Amino acid sequence: MPRPLGELEDAVMSRVWKWNRPVTVREVLEDLQKERSIAYTTVMTVLDNLHQKGWVRREAEGRAYRYEAVSTRAAYAAALMNDAWSQSDNPAAALVAFFGMMSEEQRRSLSDAVRIVQGPETQEPTEPSESAERAERAEPRQGLPENPASAQGDGGR
Repeated sequence: MPRPLGELEDAVMSRVWKWNRPVTVREVLEDLQKERSIAYTTVMTVLDNLHQKGWVRREAEGRAYRYEAVSTRAAYAAALMNDAWSQSDNPAAALVAFFGMMSEEQRRSLSDAVRIVQGPETQEPTEPSESAERAERAEPRQGLPENPASAQGDGGR
């Protein structure tokens, strides 16, 4: 399981995930500067670190790089939840406590997700929620590797 992203790493990855296309340092910088004062070299370093950690892949374009997410935000969130759950000495109790923290909308999303995973042969006919429709439409992408850096195959450079 990868380490949780730091605050600035998350801010950068949020843009990469939201835009869902290869991005340049300049694009991320200009969007971040709407919220905070930040230097080009800082964003460049964060993207380079994310590349070395296996969160993004990059492709040279002239003298710069374009960066693209290796997996989705949903896969990242799932990996964090799985890691937290696997550290519990009583996984069932951890799930009960987690479900108890959920809003009604989140519980509906959970029910929808369980129906999706179980497949159509076990589902009762119901009206799918918006979250289920989004999950079914989501572009299938490779999940997070156990060690994101191992997915690079280029030694981090």
